[in-house]
Amino acid sequence: MKILFEVHAVTCRNIRTTVSYWKYVIEVKHPESFKKIGFQKAAEVVMETLKNPDVVVREVLDPSVHLYYRRFGEYFICVVAKHLNGDGFIITSYRTDRMKRGEVVWKRR
Repeated sequence: MKILFEVHAVTCRNIRTTVSYWKYVIEVKHPESFKKIGFQKAAEVVMETLKNPDVVVREVLDPSVHLYYRRFGEYFICVVAKHLNGDGFIITSYRTDRMKRGEVVWKRR
């Protein structure tokens, strides 16, 4: 599987996704979130969100899952990543108007 990108996130994890999985995220899971900006721009927005988020929240039900939020116009882009053994991978990404509750593990000052 070909890696689309691997980013060193603010949580000191290398988070990656493959080309085929990224297509699945933006074409099947959440096409409404990225249809206006396209494949490459969506990947750039997600990479920037991982590197420079506004807030990172640890998921309540699974503490290995982190949600990275960054303001994008009137919405937030949320990148959901699973952290394992110092690395991570993208589960999904989508546009939202509010952040989920959970433990805030990083916040921009």
